[in-house]
Amino acid sequence: MLDIFKGKVFVVGDNTDTDQIIPAKHLVYSMKHPEERLNYGKYALSGLMEEEHKVPFISSGYESEYSIIIAGENFGCGSSREQAPASLMIAGVKVVLAKSFARIFYRNVIDVAYFIPLQLKEGNNEVFKTGDTVVVDIKQGTVTKEEKHLSFYQLGEAKDILEAGGIFAFARENNWIK
Repeated sequence: MLDIFKGKVFVVGDNTDTDQIIPAKHLVYSMKHPEERLNYGKYALSGLMEEEHKVPFISSGYESEYSIIIAGENFGCGSSREQAPASLMIAGVKVVLAKSFARIFYRNVIDVAYFIPLQLKEGNNEVFKTGDTVVVDIKQGTVTKEEKHLSFYQLGEAKDILEAGGIFAFARENNWIK
């Protein structure tokens, strides 16, 4: 796993739910079919209310210019659909920093190693604005842009699972399963 990520930020508020991350009407595509799978990236975060977000997450194509999401509390709440974290990964998200994550969403992210979920220690998601370029330093536990910064908790044992490529790969590495 990389220790430093640099990219553009997309900022969302509290209680961003799985239907905002990938609306149910877009769950018709096959995750196994390579071309259809891209549609999950194309429609990632398309359920956000337009009046709240003047800038679309995906402006064209299937991949977003925003590789880092900074969110408020309870990111990924709602139904436990596995397509929600997958859609963000397909759209090119590498890191999501949030005040807190919905439990099932967080486990889905870790179990399949979709991207790196980091919980903010202090501050809030209003320190940065959509479009800012930031540096996320996993070892230092910080996300910064010039003099602005936020701190986040270390991943702990979840880091080993993410580095292995998900829970099953981690279990195989440790000879818990074949």
